[in-house]
Amino acid sequence: MQPPFLYTLAGSLNSLFIVVSLLGLWSQLQKIWQRKHDAGIGAGKTTDILSINQFSVSFLAYCAFFVYGYSITPFNHYIVWPRLIASLIALAILYEIDRDRRSLTSRNALLACTLLLCAGVAGLAFGPTFSDEKRVLSQSLIVAVTVLLAQGYAHQIRLIYRSGKTGAVSLKMSQFILAMDISTIFFACVMGLSTGWPLLLLACVSATTKLIIMWLFRWEKTSPAAQIKRQVLA
Repeated sequence: MQPPFLYTLAGSLNSLFIVVSLLGLWSQLQKIWQRKHDAGIGAGKTTDILSINQFSVSFLAYCAFFVYGYSITPFNHYIVWPRLIASLIALAILYEIDRDRRSLTSRNALLACTLLLCAGVAGLAFGPTFSDEKRVLSQSLIVAVTVLLAQGYAHQIRLIYRSGKTGAVSLKMSQFILAMDISTIFFACVMGLSTGWPLLLLACVSATTKLIIMWLFRWEKTSPAAQIKRQVLA
């Protein structure tokens, strides 16, 4: 059992960096809005290179931890409320992608995520106290979401690499979420592996993908291969 002061410090730092990550998500939403109003960017191009796969599983990760935070004992305010806000912003990004692309895939992703968030909020508002079995279920959900998150970001990374450009992808979002991931790793270790291992697993996977995406922003500007890919697709 960690000292209460250390737990409070780690939780407060994690909450602070989650707020920073929310600013990163917000910067992604702002970049979409900015591109929407820029001259020369037509319909279907506002959300260029953004992966529906990635943002859908990012939403699932935030939503899963939102549910996990209120399923453990004691109720973890550090996890629940920031993840609820993050879920809402990720849902707004999916909404903008759907408005831009008007595809069946984007519409289904938006509807599915909306229903999942409604179910999660209903569980918080009306659900009974979670039993150990339900807590194990929520942990299993996070493991599944971690696998989905890995493949979702792999899809985003592949889109950037194949096109030679980052398009509408926000560098700030990756930087800010990486800071949150590092603080989450610290918080999970303080919580203890028996309780915090789902946080630790997902944060490590997320941090690795953010580092790769940040490297791709540099690769886009400096690599002749990236320039050739852009010319081929022009």
